[in-house]
Amino acid sequence: MSRAFVKELEGADGDELPELAISPHRNLVTAEGLARIEAQTRRLESELVAARVAGDRPTLARIERDLRYWAQRCGSAEVVPRVERPDAVRFGCRVRLGMPDGEPVCFRIVGEDESDPAHGLISWVSPLAESLLGAGIGDEVEFRGVRAEILGID
Repeated sequence: MSRAFVKELEGADGDELPELAISPHRNLVTAEGLARIEAQTRRLESELVAARVAGDRPTLARIERDLRYWAQRCGSAEVVPRVERPDAVRFGCRVRLGMPDGEPVCFRIVGEDESDPAHGLISWVSPLAESLLGAGIGDEVEFRGVRAEILGID
């Protein structure tokens, strides 16, 4: 196949779209995270059909690239079952930290594709999650430059 023909399927300006980076870590996910990955894949498959019908090659190239990423993530997903009443911080747990100013901060430890720190979802490979995993109530961790105490785990 000639390079000119391939260029037609690439980005809007003819530049090849870079592949989305796949993490080298295990793809641990919560049940909710797997459902989101599957929903994202279905949404992209619908968009792919529409882009093909419209003949929108730049959009088609982006959707195909994104679909490759999400199909790989779906295929490698390892659902970690939720533990009821954990005695230590584990994947999928919600952790409540007591801050020196008295305001508690809560996080849930989730998969990389699920993480959304602004909404309290942190990746299990983040530095904060790594310091929390295995810790128990009463233990302290470094957070935002201060020592925070683990007040609750669920």
